[in-house]
Amino acid sequence: MRLQWLGTSGFKIETDEVSFLIDPYLARNALARPVQTLRPEDISDASQIFITHGHFDHVSEVPAIMAAGKSQAFCSETAASTLIRDGADRDRIHAMASDGFSIDFGAYRAEAFFSRHVKFDIPLVVRTLWRIGPSGYCRISKTGISSSYPLGQVLSWRFTINGYIIHHFGSAGSTADELKRLSARPLDLLLVPLQGNTRICDIALEYVRVLKPRLVIPHHQDDFYPPISSAVDIRPFVMKVYETCPDTEVRMMAMNEMIRL
Repeated sequence: MRLQWLGTSGFKIETDEVSFLIDPYLARNALARPVQTLRPEDISDASQIFITHGHFDHVSEVPAIMAAGKSQAFCSETAASTLIRDGADRDRIHAMASDGFSIDFGAYRAEAFFSRHVKFDIPLVVRTLWRIGPSGYCRISKTGISSSYPLGQVLSWRFTINGYIIHHFGSAGSTADELKRLSARPLDLLLVPLQGNTRICDIALEYVRVLKPRLVIPHHQDDFYPPISSAVDIRPFVMKVYETCPDTEVRMMAMNEMIRL
């Protein structure tokens, strides 16, 4: 099994039998770092696309990927409406209306769990507004990024492939009860986002502490859409995992790097 990080919270997972995507978002502006060279047609061979929520950096390029291939999309009802609005084939879109919904694809199983978005705290909001400035705020507002891509129900996705269990979160707003419930089953790989809160390293550490994965790969820490975004220093997270969760390995990936699991 191979896993490729596409930047933000996007991943491609493939075996000799299957290939699927999670939150694929490739678009970058000129200031974004690292630079993304892939285009929607480069990853359109995937059979399924799983979406965690409706924000632009998780869903906006899915219609183009679907148009270039034959993939099916699995998401919330809100994200489904956005995809249809943007021209995606409604017959290939499947809305997850219930918590814990399970889909058997033969080569692997996918389960959708209701989750929550991380809370943007005041220090982060203030720093972002200061960085953007009045002119930048007006320019970004005119693009309609926030209003055009509503959040909707947040989902986390669990994949079981040949007995190997992967859990992906697109945002780190999970409640303690949610994490405790998900921890009932052993986890091999945790894909945890580090973005959206000044305490994000501590928040992500709690995911590791409760879920106890054998391997954790942080994501979404890249500066994907400046000046809205900024790179996150995840070194405190890595150090704390090593100090407090010695049974968990941390793997940091480069943009478009592919590793074998």
